[in-house]
Amino acid sequence: MTLVERLHAALAARRDATPELLTGDARELDTREDHELTPAAVLVAVTDRPEPGVLLTQRTETLRRHAGQVAFPGGRLDPGETAIAAALREAEEEIALPRERATVIGTIDTYRTITGFTVTPVLAAVPADLPLRPSEAEVASVFEVPLAFLLDPANHREASVEWQGRMRHFYEILWEDRRIWGATAAMIVNLSRRLAWR
Repeated sequence: MTLVERLHAALAARRDATPELLTGDARELDTREDHELTPAAVLVAVTDRPEPGVLLTQRTETLRRHAGQVAFPGGRLDPGETAIAAALREAEEEIALPRERATVIGTIDTYRTITGFTVTPVLAAVPADLPLRPSEAEVASVFEVPLAFLLDPANHREASVEWQGRMRHFYEILWEDRRIWGATAAMIVNLSRRLAWR
């Protein structure tokens, strides 16, 4: 079975299931309608190798928002753009991943952030070892984490911190010297609950 077939089957196996999914802090989001949030999309690019991996980026320290954090390639939708088109465009701009090299499997559950975005993860298979090149303005580095490691609930650590006078609860995933947390970790947790990966 090819990677594309495995991903399609893993996604289809739980399409009708209703797993408990994460979103931003519900107490803040309850008062906002979807149309008040900025639509965005990210590319969950799974590499086609015997042990598939997922491409992630380390953002530069000079960015105004989320500096230095680990993230999927992605960003806000342009007017009239679909989530799939935006995710592919952003991946091409941020890490030089040619959009024609990505085989889109489908979209995953939308994630609403406490910073005012509604993010659609786009699952895709990509060839292994593409010559990726980070955009100097946004991306410090591109790295790959084994898909099985990311999907394993044993690696999803719950944590909390006081921020702006309130306790914030979030997930984090530690991979080598990288800390994946916040919205990116939450989308990975949701993916692990949605994808029947073996």
